[in-house]
Amino acid sequence: MKTLQKYRFKLSTIIIIFVCTVVTMSLLITDLLITNTTSETIENQLEDKAITISRSIAESKIVKDGLTDVPDEEISIQEYTTNIQQASDVLFVVVMDMEGIRKSHPDVQKIGKHFIGGDEQRALNGEEYISRSTGTLGKSLRAFTPIYDNKQNQIGAVAVGISLEAVTASIQQSHRKILIGSTVGVLIGIIGAFLLARYIKNSLFGLEPYAIARIHEERNIMLHSVHEGIIAIDRTGTIILVNKSARRIFKEASLKKSDPNGMKISDFLPGTRLEDVLISQEAELDQEQLINGVSIITNRVPLIVNGHVVGAIATFRDKTEVNQLAEQLTGVQMYADTLRAQSHEFKNQLQVLLGLIKMEDYEEVTHFISKLVDHQADEIGSVTKYIKDPIFAGFIIGKMSYARESHVSIAIDFETEIPQAGSPEITHELITILGNIIDNAIDSVSKSEKQEIRMTFSYIDDLLSMTIADTGEGIPEDKLEDIFLKGHTSKDGKHRGFGLFLTRQSIDKLEGSIDVDSVLGEGTTFTIIVPFDQGEDSL
Repeated sequence: MKTLQKYRFKLSTIIIIFVCTVVTMSLLITDLLITNTTSETIENQLEDKAITISRSIAESKIVKDGLTDVPDEEISIQEYTTNIQQASDVLFVVVMDMEGIRKSHPDVQKIGKHFIGGDEQRALNGEEYISRSTGTLGKSLRAFTPIYDNKQNQIGAVAVGISLEAVTASIQQSHRKILIGSTVGVLIGIIGAFLLARYIKNSLFGLEPYAIARIHEERNIMLHSVHEGIIAIDRTGTIILVNKSARRIFKEASLKKSDPNGMKISDFLPGTRLEDVLISQEAELDQEQLINGVSIITNRVPLIVNGHVVGAIATFRDKTEVNQLAEQLTGVQMYADTLRAQSHEFKNQLQVLLGLIKMEDYEEVTHFISKLVDHQADEIGSVTKYIKDPIFAGFIIGKMSYARESHVSIAIDFETEIPQAGSPEITHELITILGNIIDNAIDSVSKSEKQEIRMTFSYIDDLLSMTIADTGEGIPEDKLEDIFLKGHTSKDGKHRGFGLFLTRQSIDKLEGSIDVDSVLGEGTTFTIIVPFDQGEDSL
């Protein structure tokens, strides 16, 4: 991985290179086009300048009189053209007769000699044009204009020359300005690219593209690997994520749509409250929902970014799996409480023995141990004699120890033997039922003067009957129907009100019944009757 990352460019580097390349290419193409256009424009301007000057000179009376042998006017041609040449800043102004003999020239010694260049014949034939040629003053751009007298007879021609070196210098000067502008543009592009890259990277929390891609892949793997189903929607109610566990649950519920992504949640799951969470902006936790007969436990939470709801997500699990897990945890907790109570009780007994031994009251030690052994033998012997299931018997003995630790007296009456259950599931459900009811009874009598609990067991015609009566504070009559509801509790604190709810579920699972009789200030009696199939070892 390190070798691959070594050759990956940073986002800022990529943006700077890309922007600089685009800006440079754009400026180069612009420079090329502008340079060509500028060169053509400069040349056209100089040609227009030269032709304008040549036409002006061709219409001059001084020049016409000088070419028609008007006395003293031929000398005036040189003076006139010299003034024009200096004023217009051109290379030369040459006036010639029909024989091509110069009548004016920047070099007076060339006056009277034939025009050099070979491109004057067309002008002597009455044509006006622009040409490029090399003469005595070097290479130049030349404008030729024929000269006519008052009767429109051609009497000569005028040539105005502009140095091509001056043309080149003007073009180069313009090109330098364009290059300076292009360089400034590239620098501005680099600075802009750097600022853009910095802004984008800050928006991406400082992450590089390959890091974002890796996080995206890891996030998808994590979402699809969790056991809970996950479905998410955006602010419009469109499904944007469904993980594998959710698809499995939907398949069990006979929702066989191939790919729910992109569908409206109301079309895919009619009756869901996920869209309501978008509006209320409040989470809904541990809610039950039916999907085509499949019961699930779901949590719906709005997705809030910078104070705005951008979507909602639901995590859910098959209720059957949740119940199994809850029952397992309840059973484990009860086993742990039983062991803890027995351990604590045994520790207290050891402390009593230690005190008696230190006092060297060996007779009392003997008496205490005898009493303890007899009590344990009577209690354990009675329970194990009538309850043939060792796990169930151990549970009852543990609860008796826990009650003594809480200074509560438990009396047990066995009307018949209780055979071993036909399956461990029945034993587990019985532990869940009795564990929650006994715990509630101990809590109830702890506030009473008389702290007693009496349990009665009987097994007749494959029905197990269990009665748990306490001397607690009792339950108001108007509350009797609510005690089995999920979350209902008379105790302080969160995460309470599940004991009797789980008890009712376990009784329903065993297809049994439960009756409650309570008198305020006197106590409460629970009567449970469940079908009880005995195991082969009990036959």
